[in-house]
Amino acid sequence: MSSFVILKNKKAQVVIENGELISFQKDNNEYIHQKGSKGWKNSDIEMFPIIGPLSKNNYRVQTKKGTAIQDQHGLLRELSYTLISSSDETAKFIKKYKKNTAIKNSKFPKKSTEKEIFWPFDFIFEKQFTLVGTLLKIDFIITSEKGMPFMLGYHPAFLLSDTGKETVVAGGEKISLDTIYKAGHNAFPVLNSSAVRLENIGKSNLELSITGFNNFMLWTPANNMLCIEPITQYTSYTDEKFSEKNMRLSSGKELFSVTINIV
Repeated sequence: MSSFVILKNKKAQVVIENGELISFQKDNNEYIHQKGSKGWKNSDIEMFPIIGPLSKNNYRVQTKKGTAIQDQHGLLRELSYTLISSSDETAKFIKKYKKNTAIKNSKFPKKSTEKEIFWPFDFIFEKQFTLVGTLLKIDFIITSEKGMPFMLGYHPAFLLSDTGKETVVAGGEKISLDTIYKAGHNAFPVLNSSAVRLENIGKSNLELSITGFNNFMLWTPANNMLCIEPITQYTSYTDEKFSEKNMRLSSGKELFSVTINIV
């Protein structure tokens, strides 16, 4: 059963469904890609503890605790959020995972050979939304044992005009939607950057800034939407050779944040 939380003030409104950001509105203009529309079936997900596909690596990841089985963007997306608390302007959700628990893989059998996936570490993943004016801040807190390898990405999709004319500005460079589209499944990298701006058509622009991620990647399958994804690592450079050698190691408690501002 779906559970909705609405955050609202005099300037903006946010709707969250089971921990997924499905609406961010100002002046009756929508800024989030709508589920069920062409392009992508979701409006946001988290990529954890892996970013990217693993088919070339036989869906295996090497860790100090043995070989784990993962699928594209990790297993967190297969777990359900629990609402911890909410108010008019904040909402906090949590997911908990016990090491080596087999999780049903929704990509099997059409898009994967792996019926179940698992990770050899316990973790707690928290996601908190805070709306202040037209700024939405999303905090992520990952609690695990020290030394757990991981990658983290946030994968929100933004609603576009369907004209193909929007651009992204990063580091003074303008990136066209066509350029992003041509990057295909690898996505277009914006590395070593803490902020980008989406220049919209027919409504206000969006500014995204990040703490802890260090990079973005941009992906679109259609002119009506664009994913601007904060990431810890751009994994197309790994050739899918995933192991903890090319992952971060947890300090025990890791903090990340994304702000989305309608400007």
